[in-house]
Amino acid sequence: MTTLKERIVADMKDAMRAKEAVRLESIRLLRAAIQRREVDERTELDEAEVLAVVEKMIKQGRDSIEQFGKGGRDDLVQKEAATLAVLETYLPEQLDDDKLAALIDQALTETNAQSIRDMGKVMGWLKPHVQGRADMGAVSASIKQKLSA
Repeated sequence: MTTLKERIVADMKDAMRAKEAVRLESIRLLRAAIQRREVDERTELDEAEVLAVVEKMIKQGRDSIEQFGKGGRDDLVQKEAATLAVLETYLPEQLDDDKLAALIDQALTETNAQSIRDMGKVMGWLKPHVQGRADMGAVSASIKQKLSA
């Protein structure tokens, strides 16, 4: 089985051969972000850390799309959306709402969470189970709703 980093390199080569400019640029940005983090931390990133870089870039892309939309820059919105579409292919299969709700309920039970003060324990338990497979902002909002009820 190939690692995510190996898949990214192979996809970059394929994009070069196919002369897919948008895909190539997106993958190069991703590789640069991964390499930058490896240099900064003086370490080789493992699968989870590479996935975290991908997630961070997707979050930044969504924020950029929102800002460009507010600024009326449709050209930049389309460019970011194209980049986002490429980056999202590197995320694992997303959890559906039922599985996510079941995991949240399990986390609340396992951590014996009673109030909003237990949010950190619940998120700490959940993160390794859902990383890359669900939007952590939505997960956090769902947990807050259950803990405040």
